[in-house]
Amino acid sequence: MAEFGAMSDFSIIVPPISSDPPHHTGFRKLLLPFFSPRRIEALRAQVVAHAEELIDGFEGTGSVDAAVAYAQHIPVDVIGTMLGVEQGDGDLFRGWIRDTLELGPTSIESAAAGLFGFREWLVAQIERRTHDGMGDDLISFLLTAELDGRPLDEAEVFGGSLLLLVAGIDTTWSAIGASLWHLAGHPEDQARLRAEPELLPTAIEELLRAYAPVTMAREVTRDAELAGCPVHRGDPLLLPFPAANRDPEAFAEPDRVILDRQPNRHVAFGLGIHRCLGSNLARMEVTVAVERFLARVPTFTLADPDAVRWSTGQVRGPRTLPLAF
Repeated sequence: MAEFGAMSDFSIIVPPISSDPPHHTGFRKLLLPFFSPRRIEALRAQVVAHAEELIDGFEGTGSVDAAVAYAQHIPVDVIGTMLGVEQGDGDLFRGWIRDTLELGPTSIESAAAGLFGFREWLVAQIERRTHDGMGDDLISFLLTAELDGRPLDEAEVFGGSLLLLVAGIDTTWSAIGASLWHLAGHPEDQARLRAEPELLPTAIEELLRAYAPVTMAREVTRDAELAGCPVHRGDPLLLPFPAANRDPEAFAEPDRVILDRQPNRHVAFGLGIHRCLGSNLARMEVTVAVERFLARVPTFTLADPDAVRWSTGQVRGPRTLPLAF
């Protein structure tokens, strides 16, 4: 079993997304059982119940900040369950994500605060499991798992847990919020989904395409030329999935949301070996969140379009979303 001592120096990795084969292949395979269709489907009832509880809190009020009171809570609840922790840690999770993803790109101090805050929390979680016994959660699994015949090292346990926290919360929260933002501003699409609820799965794919929340970064491995621009080994390179999803060579009327668009080979979850491991989990959460909102909340509009605030950094979604209904 991996051991964590006092705060020590180690490389920050978030496998498998930050690693290449063969390490990537083995680590991704290790995590696959946590994202199997059966395990994800088992979480659906919890997501539905949580969405209903959140809506109960503002039903009948006539207005809500759907980002603050709804979208941000659903993935935090799910990831907390998968990590096997108390749901009261949600505010901590959101704070670390803000420090790491939103403020981190322009503030090394904020990024460090987020990472070290999470690491101290994780050390406490590991100590609890060491004392009380392992559970059926990701942290326990990583502590007892083996890769290539060896226990996972400290950085791998940290990185695997951090990946679930960062990739599983902010991206899904953003996708839920962006979907509700679109429907609030496009009454014809909202009315159509209410009249044709069977269209929801296709509509969710289109909303993911149109408002893909993630831009990923990679490192150039050899000197080359990309669209006429020279790139050099070691250069950082941003891969904006949202731009790819608006490519007119790949999508007809790319800037228009077409709820019944088919086929729809969007890249909101990435491509190739690094395609999002939790894509089916995120898809389920977004679908449930939008479906329950439409089912419980009367026709809604943007209460003040100018008051909507979007996140910055590599994950984009509304952080303030005032709706009226």
